[in-house]
Amino acid sequence: MSEYLVHLVEDEANLSEVLKAYLEKEGWSVRVFTDGNVAQEAISEQQPHLWILDIMLPGTDGYQLLKQIKEKGDTPVIFISARDQDLDRVLGLEMGSDDYLAKPFLPQELIIRAKKLLNRVYGSSSQEQRKIEINHYVIDPVGRTVIDQENNDEAVDLTTKEMDLILLLTGDIGKAFSRERIIEHVWGENYFGSERAVDDVVRRVRKKMPRIHLETLYGYGYRVLSS
Repeated sequence: MSEYLVHLVEDEANLSEVLKAYLEKEGWSVRVFTDGNVAQEAISEQQPHLWILDIMLPGTDGYQLLKQIKEKGDTPVIFISARDQDLDRVLGLEMGSDDYLAKPFLPQELIIRAKKLLNRVYGSSSQEQRKIEINHYVIDPVGRTVIDQENNDEAVDLTTKEMDLILLLTGDIGKAFSRERIIEHVWGENYFGSERAVDDVVRRVRKKMPRIHLETLYGYGYRVLSS
């Protein structure tokens, strides 16, 4: 089991205790916040590996917390809510949340979603992953970094989704990936939105990594070629 730090923001005491117990059973460290203002103060401290945010909270609400979390970095966030499910899901995803669960839900479902998200973002500790060198970029799947050797070994600043995309495409050079497969890998199976999001991430990766030969397969998807 990997030791992750999870920040759980939930004002229902009984629910937060149950979720905390399930999360800790996975070997993860959990810090619980029952007030949005207190959680807001923690954003400026050491970042966790995952935030789990309720939307309706005393003090600062989940939307504002999400905005501030994403302004500080790209820590993954799972939204949970008992309000208008479709509206909250759309707004949350548009603001940068990585997954959404509507109340009531089984704690086991949250664990499954959290595991898949953490493995997608940080990689599975049980797998040995080697560095990838292509066109003078060094891509480290474990550390989730990209170094530009032609630019004084500077780090390329990629968001979580940009990194997920480049790891997927460079993990199998020359293989074509459909937009559907990219969405499943980068956004998750429960993504609700347009496939144009893939094109936007591809555009940003091309700008940040101009020597990567990221080829468009019109009407299908993308692939990375070796040269």
